Amino acid sequence: MVVRWGICSAGKISHDFTVALKTLAPEDHQVVAVAARSSKRAEEFAQKHRIPNVYSSYEELAKDPEIDVVYVGTIHPHHHPVGIMFLNAKKNVLCEKPLAMNLRKVKELQAAAKTNDVFLMEAVWTRFFPASLEISRLLEQKAVGEVKLVRADFGAFLKNVPRSVEKELGGGALLDIGIYCLQFALMVYDGEKPESIQATGVCLDTGVDESMVVTLKFSQGRLAVCTCTIAVDLPSEAIIFGTEGTIRVPAHMWSPTSIIVNGKEAQYPVPKPYLPLNFINSTGMRYEAEEVRQCLLKGLKESLRMSHSDSALLAEIMDECRRQVGVVYSQDHH
Repeated sequence: MVVRWGICSAGKISHDFTVALKTLAPEDHQVVAVAARSSKRAEEFAQKHRIPNVYSSYEELAKDPEIDVVYVGTIHPHHHPVGIMFLNAKKNVLCEKPLAMNLRKVKELQAAAKTNDVFLMEAVWTRFFPASLEISRLLEQKAVGEVKLVRADFGAFLKNVPRSVEKELGGGALLDIGIYCLQFALMVYDGEKPESIQATGVCLDTGVDESMVVTLKFSQGRLAVCTCTIAVDLPSEAIIFGTEGTIRVPAHMWSPTSIIVNGKEAQYPVPKPYLPLNFINSTGMRYEAEEVRQCLLKGLKESLRMSHSDSALLAEIMDECRRQVGVVYSQDHH
């Protein structure tokens, strides 16, 4: 079965996702349309990626009967309204993370998907990398004994990027990159809800978080410590500490291409792109795209590996972290 994709927005992440799709078999995945608010940008995007249909509004894209799934690559605050529109048009949706600005909006998206009987997944691409699947397999086999502590950090200097620092653009370290650290901890602890959440952070004058440290306490005395910042570069690694060893993602924990298990390294390279990418390892988005296809083949409305409850728990934790640090978006007001 071929999955026909529509690309919503012609920004950097949509470019990389489209490049990633081209690493998959054309009889399985095809990009058939792109839409952007600017018809010029949409035209340029379509030309660059050889996409047959071009729309200058998202509404037109929603009406295209030839599209099976829409990839939403807009800025964070637009995920909810745009996502709702596509779901109500009975389109399957793969939406960039964060799925929405808060838990309430996440639940509204999930309700719309259920009402319209369509597939919806938050594009937490990390979950679908072969390295991540191997981590889950190792944990299931208790390869490092009982896990007691997870540590994950992600830091990059992004203070010169408007969408990272402006509140109305959904800026802040947590929603943009801290989400990867939190989802990693939740993946390790198998989607368990933490017993307690403690967050401390530093905010910019714009009202968004520049840096945040989050400690999650789980049952049986297990912990996760997550650090994110848009002020400095961090090693951006993740380590799982067990009673009988460690599993380490040595770099790019959000797009893992190698893991070190008890000192022994295994490599999981991603395919080479046919066009230059904006972000490292972006061809790894092919794995989440193929997950969508597999779910559609099985008639599933959500992925078991990044389920609706996974997205809801992630949003709930981030809401609490923001509450403790004092980051409030306009979407938080009823």
